[in-house]
Order: sequence, then C-alpha cells, then structure tokens
Amino acid sequence: MVPLSWYLVLSAIVFVLGMLGFLMRRNIIIMFLSVELMLNGVNISLVAFSHYMQDLRGQVLVFMIIAVAAAEAAIGLAIIVALFRNKPTVHVDEMSELRG
Repeated sequence: MVPLSWYLVLSAIVFVLGMLGFLMRRNIIIMFLSVELMLNGVNISLVAFSHYMQDLRGQVLVFMIIAVAAAEAAIGLAIIVALFRNKPTVHVDEMSELRG
C-alpha cells in the first residue's frame, strides 16, 4: 500500500509545476494548461485524503471540480479563440483588448 505522504508529495509537485508554468510563461495557452494542472494537483490530494479517511465526500467533490473545470475549459478556449481572431498573438503581454 502506498502511504498518504507520497500522494501529497505528488499533488504538491503537480500544483507547483502548474503555478510555475502560470507565473513564468506569457503564452495564454500554456497559462490555461497550467491552471488545469493546479486543479489536478488539488484533485489528487482530495482523492488521497478521501481514500485515507474512508469517506466518499472527497471523491464526489473531485467530480464536481472536474465538471466545473470542463465548463471553464470550454469558455476559456472560446475566449482565447475570440481574442486570437482579433489580434493574432497568444502572448498575454501583447493583448490589451480587455483593458477599459
């Protein structure tokens, strides 16, 4: 049996990789994927705690997070496509359409 600490270390590594990808890259698609990595890092820890505590509430919460992430992915990609049609760049520094 794999101990809980290994799952938590894996979760922390995935979350930190997502955070570093979001903070260091200026490509909007990479930033978008980094947010998904951070969500998956949290999901790994929720499932690990749920299994460790012998409770299904954590796993149910993970399914809800996955559903919200799927909706966020659809809306986010639609916004990215709309921005790319107006200005053919995927770098965040060069986009200024949302500034009021």
